[in-house]
This record gives sequence, C-alpha cells and structure tokens, in this order.
Amino acid sequence: MSPSAAAPHAKTAFVLAGGGSLGAVQVGMLRALLESGIEPDMVVGSSVGAINGAYFAGDPTLEGISKLERLWCGLKRTDIFPWTWRRLLSFVRGRGHLVPADGLRRLLEHHLPYRDLEDAAVPVHIVATDILSGQAVVLSRGPAATAVLASSAIPAAFAPVEIDSRLLCDGAIASNTPVATAIALGARRLIVLPTGFACAPERAPSGAIASALHAITLLTARQLVAELERIKRPAQYHILPTACPLGVSPFDFARTPELIEQAYRKALHWIAEGGLASSAIPAALRPHLHAAPTAFRPAVTDWINKAHQQSSNNTGREAFNALG
Repeated sequence: MSPSAAAPHAKTAFVLAGGGSLGAVQVGMLRALLESGIEPDMVVGSSVGAINGAYFAGDPTLEGISKLERLWCGLKRTDIFPWTWRRLLSFVRGRGHLVPADGLRRLLEHHLPYRDLEDAAVPVHIVATDILSGQAVVLSRGPAATAVLASSAIPAAFAPVEIDSRLLCDGAIASNTPVATAIALGARRLIVLPTGFACAPERAPSGAIASALHAITLLTARQLVAELERIKRPAQYHILPTACPLGVSPFDFARTPELIEQAYRKALHWIAEGGLASSAIPAALRPHLHAAPTAFRPAVTDWINKAHQQSSNNTGREAFNALG
C-alpha cells in the first residue's frame, strides 16, 4: 500500500489497542507522536486503549500526556483489581464477578477531563462488545466514564455494563484494535498504537485474571494482523513498534515507567526512520515466542498457535471461548 494512497486532507485516526497493563506503552507512543507534530482528527480505542484514548482526547497536548503518564506511574494492580477472598468465594459459588469495578470507575470519573464523550477536544469513539451477540458496539455519545468502563470490563473479572438496554463487556473480544471501526467512521489514515504481548515470558501466567489477560493479548495480536490484511485502498495504516522481546505480563503494573520510556524511544526512532511512510505489519505482532523456561515452553507455544488458528477462522468471541 503506497503512503500516497490517501489524500493529504484524509482524516487521521489514532487507533489504540487493548492489552491490560501493557497499555502503558501507548503513553510513550502518544508523546512521541505529538512531539513529532502528528495529531489526530479522531481517536478510536478499545479496552485499555479506550482508557488512554478517552483521556488523550480530552487533553491532546504534551501537558495532558504528562498527566496521563503520572497517573499510570502511580497505579498499582490493586487499584484496578481489588479482589478479596470473600469476592473470590462468591465468584466460585457463581454469585458474582472476581473484582468490583468501583476502583476503575472512581479513577475514570476523577481523572477524565470531561463528562460526556461528545465534549472531548478531539472526537473519540469507544468500542465495547455486546456480551450476548459478540458484536462490536461503538459508543460516541453519553457518559464517558461509563463507556470506557464497558470497554474495559474483562469477562468474569468485571460485571458487564448496561448501556441502552445492552450488556457490554471488554471491547477486546470483538475488536481489540478497532481499525475497521475507524475506517467506517471516515478515517483514511490510521496510526495504530498496539500494546504487543508477552513473547518472552519468564513464567506461565497464574490466576484467572492473569491467564485471561494473557490469552486475550495473544488472540488479539493475531486479530489485528488479520484485520490489517483485509484493509483496502484508499485507507492506509501505520503501526507503531512494540517492545520485542517482551517478558512483562499484562497483569503486571510494576514496570510501567520502563514500558513508557522504551515505547517513547522506539516510537521516536520509528518516526525518524520513515515509519509513517510504511504500511508494513511488524513481525512482532505475528505468532512467535522467544526463549522461555523449558518447563512451560511447549504449553505457551501451543497456546499461541491455538490462538492464531482460532482468530483466523472465528470471531473474537468464538476464538476467546475456544481458548478456554
């Protein structure tokens, strides 16, 4: 696809993917893009990409990104996933979800610089998943915190969020990197901010939430590749580089500053080397695994291959179910 395929005035969309705590990399990417004079006409986000995208759309400045970075660096896992033994017991008995969404809702309501999506400085569109049909649902109006909460509601971990009589959950299930949504909304130049996945894990994920997040990041990286390969002219896309090899779990919030700085430097280098003139799909997004502890290397490799096979043939929701 030629870089000149889209007209100079074509609408530019920043498309932000999901990926749990790996969403921290998008802060560094956004900083590099703005410092290089690259600004969007719209922002489209899913899952943690909805959180970052909604915040950025409210204050699309370097100062706003600095505030977002401070927010990320102050986060602890328990701020997002404040589970208790009582909650776990209730979940096992089929009486609820693993963690309440109260902490995340308070975080969003306190820090988002606007109330309703239509009040953002840059048009923002949040993608969630209809939990009954598995279809992507685009939210462009109404309470911002509620929309982002719906897009971030990992199945089983958080309760689905009801909006307009529909139960919505994590946007990653239907469209983790909503490139097709951005095109449908009129964008013809897509700047994609992926989060990557743990391709060099130090150990197998443990626990329900960690395992679910790891599975989703594996699945959705393949989903992105499949969606990009189906894009036709006049739309063009440019994908920022992710860390590879990466050993950080999407459930690990302890290495946020490192992730942000690494992503910032990689993005600056990518821009300087002509990344915005290329529509190549990075090899880091395709199925691969670096050296891993022998004890679980076969299991992880099989998980990656299974995710790839399912995402090539099924919808996001069907593939996610198949991994279970």
